[in-house]
Amino acid sequence: MGVSVAISLVLFWTGFEVVKAEESVYSLPALQTHPLPSSLVHWKDERNGGDYFNQIRSTPVGYLVWSEFPLKIYVQRPSNSRDGEASFDRFQQWVDAVLSAVDEWNEYLPLVEVEREELADIVIKRSLPPLKAEINPETGLFDISPVRSGQTKYKIYLRSGSTPVLSHRMTVEISPTQSNDSIIATARHELGHALGIWGHSTEETDAMYLSGVRNPPPISPRDINTLKKIYQQPTRLGWSLQN
Repeated sequence: MGVSVAISLVLFWTGFEVVKAEESVYSLPALQTHPLPSSLVHWKDERNGGDYFNQIRSTPVGYLVWSEFPLKIYVQRPSNSRDGEASFDRFQQWVDAVLSAVDEWNEYLPLVEVEREELADIVIKRSLPPLKAEINPETGLFDISPVRSGQTKYKIYLRSGSTPVLSHRMTVEISPTQSNDSIIATARHELGHALGIWGHSTEETDAMYLSGVRNPPPISPRDINTLKKIYQQPTRLGWSLQN
């Protein structure tokens, strides 16, 4: 049974947005599976370390799978007008740390940096994420997390063309108020979310562990096993809408 949506208005879910387009009624694509990226086809975990796919959340449009590669990534850069040499150098150190994490993930999914933000699939910004407030189910009160190292959000939109394509864009915020090693670890973790790992591992040896650790681990076989399984799941993203 098809799912229809009137694109003349904006629909909101938690972390989900369909942007306004010309007035018409479309049928959302059926859940379908994209071909597995070649880099993941060739991935083999010789030790069979398992995965944490059961911790990954789907969304109203299915799993957050990318289908066109290389993914275009925009990393915020310092402006030409320098407030001061030291400030500029700190900004550049942040950029270098983020790009180090991009290089790590590039081994598993093709990524390319672009100079214009509007062209990017994933936008990485040097900013302090907002405080997170969640309702504690036991007390009914708001718990405010003190951790503000990084945050990833996604937006669903219609990519224009002869037939609109249901697409998504990721925005990653990474705090500059961390050590260089912590920036790399945060970028590594948040990029994992941006690439489709919409959930957390429960083991400290994985880059996508649910909390920060004293010695952040590199991307683990379990991280990639999970990523590969996600890319074998159906999604509405990357498929054309029908008028």
